[in-house]
Amino acid sequence: MPDDGNTRDATGGPPRGGRSSTAGTALEKSMRILEAVAAPGGPHRLTDVVAAAAVPKSSTFRILASLIEQGFVRPESDARYGVGPRLRGLSALVSGGEPQDVGRILGELREAVGQTVHLALHSGETLTYIRKLESDQPFRTASRVGMQMPLHSTAIGKSILAHLPEEQVRALIESAGLPPRTPNTLTSPEALLAELETVRARGFAMDDEENEATIRCIGAVVLDPGGSPVGGVSITTVTFLVSREEIEAYAPALRAATQALAPLL
Repeated sequence: MPDDGNTRDATGGPPRGGRSSTAGTALEKSMRILEAVAAPGGPHRLTDVVAAAAVPKSSTFRILASLIEQGFVRPESDARYGVGPRLRGLSALVSGGEPQDVGRILGELREAVGQTVHLALHSGETLTYIRKLESDQPFRTASRVGMQMPLHSTAIGKSILAHLPEEQVRALIESAGLPPRTPNTLTSPEALLAELETVRARGFAMDDEENEATIRCIGAVVLDPGGSPVGGVSITTVTFLVSREEIEAYAPALRAATQALAPLL
């Protein structure tokens, strides 16, 4: 008898458990795993995700690996899994659902400097914007919430790289490369590593038309309680309105904002 898409019992009755075979598709499994990871009380152990999602352990582990690579899930310490930056970005895009204090801190920074402000979280080889507050200036940048960006050519990205162990930075360079985004992009490991030394020394990173022509940004890292980078904040300007010296003067306000955000992320 042809398969009609439903699994019936031996008597020809309805599918066991009331589910059609589509309940086992890779898409539905992935959705259930995402729901399990995002459930309150996280980050969650693998065994808890398996139980909550009702997906076999081997399949759960494989799907989690893919979700981590895509930035939807973030591996945490002691083999637990938490919400990744792309999922946070989707949440912010749909509902602005980050803690209220996050929006207040970013809003105060925008008011203090009068420029566009971004908040991004780090995942693997990229960062993901989860909040953007436009300035009142008569220009708009192409960035948007949910957009993934490279680390080596952005101010937030370089501030993150500056707080990773050098061996991890070299591994990221080997994996992702240093593709040129503009003629100003740092494309040699030696040049980037030297720049990261400067970032650590002065406490902020600069993107001087390295990711996008005419765009100049300053960025600083947000660290977790253990001192590891979870993301960063940037102030974005255009080169024909704000000089390098002027944007560098925003550094104290930027660092104050990242320090205030640290307990919230």
